[in-house]
Amino acid sequence: MNNVLELKGRFNQKANTSRPGAPKLPIDSTVTSNDLIKLQHDLVQMKEYWESNKLFEGALISVYYNKLAAKSNRVTKLLAEGSSLPNSTIVGAKFAKEEKKHIITHHVSMNAIEDSIIFLNKAITLLKNEFRGTISTETFNEPKTFTSINFSQYDIAKTNFQKIIVDTHYVEKFDVEQSDFNSNQNAIITIYDTGEDTQELLKRLGIEVYNTNILNDTTILLDENYLQLLMQKAPYLVAMAVEDMSELAPSNFKTTADESIIHIPSPESEPTIGVIDTLFDERVYFAEWVESVDMIDPNIEVDSEDYKHGTAVSSIIVDGPSLNPHLDDGCGRFKVRHFGIATGKGFSSFTIIRSIKEIIANNKDIRVWNLSLGSNDEINNNFISAEAAVLDQIQYENDIIFIVAGTNKNIDDEDKKIGSPADSINSIVVNSVDANHNPANYARNGIVLSFFNKPDISYYGGASQDFIGVCEPLGKAYVSGTSYAAPWIARKMAYLINIIGFSKEIAKAMLIDAAIGWEPNTDLSSIALKGYGVVPIKINDIINSEEDEIKFVVSGISEKYDTFNYDFPVPVHKDKHPYIAKATLCYFPKCSRNQGVDYTNTELDIYFGRLNDNGKLISINNNQQSIEGLENYLTEEDARKLFRKWDNVKYISEEIKENARPRKAYENRMWGMSVKTKERLNNRDGEGIRFGVVVTLKEMNGVNRIEEFIQQCSFKGWLVNEIDVENKIDIYETANEELKFD
Repeated sequence: MNNVLELKGRFNQKANTSRPGAPKLPIDSTVTSNDLIKLQHDLVQMKEYWESNKLFEGALISVYYNKLAAKSNRVTKLLAEGSSLPNSTIVGAKFAKEEKKHIITHHVSMNAIEDSIIFLNKAITLLKNEFRGTISTETFNEPKTFTSINFSQYDIAKTNFQKIIVDTHYVEKFDVEQSDFNSNQNAIITIYDTGEDTQELLKRLGIEVYNTNILNDTTILLDENYLQLLMQKAPYLVAMAVEDMSELAPSNFKTTADESIIHIPSPESEPTIGVIDTLFDERVYFAEWVESVDMIDPNIEVDSEDYKHGTAVSSIIVDGPSLNPHLDDGCGRFKVRHFGIATGKGFSSFTIIRSIKEIIANNKDIRVWNLSLGSNDEINNNFISAEAAVLDQIQYENDIIFIVAGTNKNIDDEDKKIGSPADSINSIVVNSVDANHNPANYARNGIVLSFFNKPDISYYGGASQDFIGVCEPLGKAYVSGTSYAAPWIARKMAYLINIIGFSKEIAKAMLIDAAIGWEPNTDLSSIALKGYGVVPIKINDIINSEEDEIKFVVSGISEKYDTFNYDFPVPVHKDKHPYIAKATLCYFPKCSRNQGVDYTNTELDIYFGRLNDNGKLISINNNQQSIEGLENYLTEEDARKLFRKWDNVKYISEEIKENARPRKAYENRMWGMSVKTKERLNNRDGEGIRFGVVVTLKEMNGVNRIEEFIQQCSFKGWLVNEIDVENKIDIYETANEELKFD
């Protein structure tokens, strides 16, 4: 086995100097004056509607697109506020019910609506007079088309006319999106951002909201009566709504408690994992390893059932290998700081969210958190749950990571989507498989927002007759559920972060990369249940590689559009590179729940491969999204499908073939890596974002060339650190040794 290598060096930064060209229509398109007239009529209707509904300044207008609209395909002139792009006024995004088409909601001024009506009128006149009311792609995209037109005659600039034509091509209609949420109990409501104070805005409707019921600027807890009043008077305000009370997802138990005593030594310097769950019973044999904090409201009555789930989860984290020798991962034992925030009957989402915020704020020393609580309700197709959004925000702002159970269904139920907070994008979400890597019969389905791979990975959570041994208040029991798969992954993450010293970005990439192996799962139905794959049991199988492989990790920080290094000395043999390559990228983006389906603010797009004689990087997956001149020839849907556009996990690889041949080594013989940063909004949220990449090079002929690679890396200025596990353990123990002074 070869050790994983950690390469430390300098990434270069380069701003994006390319400028957008003239607006263009896609191939075989036609725009008519009737298309413009229809949109103009829609905006006139919108103007009249909002002039009669003056609850707040401006208007909420939804743009219904005829496709899944890339950022470059969205309106650029219609609804624009002066010289500002309409992109800056987006307050929500969802998919149409019948097809995968964007519906994007803007908060705009009345002036923006009036200006758009006027611009459309001018464009209609020009289109009728100069093009007989119809313009095709062939005519529109020809630069000479507009040279003979006197645009001043129509009081409209050429660029504005072109933008309006392109806007019209992609837009089906303008309308007011009305929420139809109906509930007979308390609900967490998110309203569109209108620039008004939420309490003051709702007070105008007769709705009193107290500070204790406010989650953030636009999200509040409403009781049944106020909810009905809001839906009656201003349903157009409601962007998202979910019932507050959630029933816990079921767990499957084989109740065969064993009261025999298991002996365990006292804890020393082991890392601590945070657990947020139901209550912990301090009478169990490993109680010395657990610091327990009861956060249940004292007015809530609890019973013995409320201690089973949380105690079982913590038993796996502390002493899982002793309870399940066949799953001994080699990670040792871990201490636990256990926070009991829910009973076994159900929970208030609003209370859970506030509790998690408080816990993380007061426990900054813990970097890995296990959250095996989940809702029995299915996630929404158009927005992230409030609980998951808070987890994503916390992980963006803090150097921590959550391991979240993928939630369960009853084995007799039909297919069921995962429940919150398993829709958290930044977390590692874990589903269960049996010993043969088949999805457990209680596993629920991703995908999240019709795109994001959730669950991320799978592990052994007990299935069929192969249950997981845990310790419950009455002794050893045998259980199954994603709740008992997640703690095993929390153990591995804590080992990689606390013992080995990896960043959370690298640690997450290592687990996902190990789960994928060399044969990525491409079956969508399987991905929805298993994620990227099943993580190996032994930690050594994650932090080591085969003798014919070179596995290395690199970390970087994105400061500009392009973060790159073109000095990776992949070994050359007989003027060729005898390697097949793969790479896994992970990062933790800022997310915006109020943006609906367009949830992640930043994309990092990875390119890795040889450098040709012109100095251009040839990515191993033939990614051409950012190649100048080719960007607009790939649809948003294809970019997401082929290159995981906007996903915060990227896996790229070369196809493994039986007759694979070594690649040509170009003149400079180096390989390069480029990570390009793209923003969904205009807030520069990607500046300073950290990323981690795991790269594996497999020698086609089985030759071990790692020493040559290490030597060449040193020549190129890389600081090469071999990940020696025994050495890392010694360093950790020495650093955490308790010194006693006389």
